[in-house]
Amino acid sequence: MTLLDFARGPALYAATLIMVCGLVWRLTGVALLPFRRDLAASGPNAKGRVSGALWQVVSRSFPRRSFLGRTMVTVTIGYAMHIGLAVILLGGAPHILLVTQATGLDWPALPKGIVAIASGVTLVSLLLVILRRLTHPVLRLLSNVDDYLSILLTLIPVLTGILLAEETLLPYETLLTWHILSVEALMIWLPFGKLAHVVFVFAGRAALGARQARKGALQ
Repeated sequence: MTLLDFARGPALYAATLIMVCGLVWRLTGVALLPFRRDLAASGPNAKGRVSGALWQVVSRSFPRRSFLGRTMVTVTIGYAMHIGLAVILLGGAPHILLVTQATGLDWPALPKGIVAIASGVTLVSLLLVILRRLTHPVLRLLSNVDDYLSILLTLIPVLTGILLAEETLLPYETLLTWHILSVEALMIWLPFGKLAHVVFVFAGRAALGARQARKGALQ
């Protein structure tokens, strides 16, 4: 068995199992948190829980104008990184093919040039995130191993994917092997670090929005 065969076979199955079990474990932990019924009366401006949840999810996806002057750099880098990752994952033909093989779902791929630009923007954004954490006095104090490891495990698949698409420097099979292994490392870490926000962020916002809507405290 070659390293590529290992990456495509046992390693992929193991990474998927660990990721799924880890996320189920985290979600179960949240579901089992002590629950206390909210006995407070609804506020005078109360709204429906569903509309409040949706409003919170959408509104918190955009920066507040009052903070933009101080957070413009961080916001710009963050949006560039997340949008770039979405374009790569959902628009790249090889990634769509994997989804099709696994689930039968299919959709048109974006032109290779657009995905290449998104990959470059994402890579630069991730490097800027690291640089900003290292140089910003407050972010440097707040950052820990989880932050840097999560960024690094996101950066490596993007970098190897770019090299793989260009077919430069190293043989194709070597680059493909390291790209797959780097993605599997990301999958394994995802449930246990801050990367888990990809699953929890919208659920958390929705729960807060539903609660605030009942109190009439949505902003």
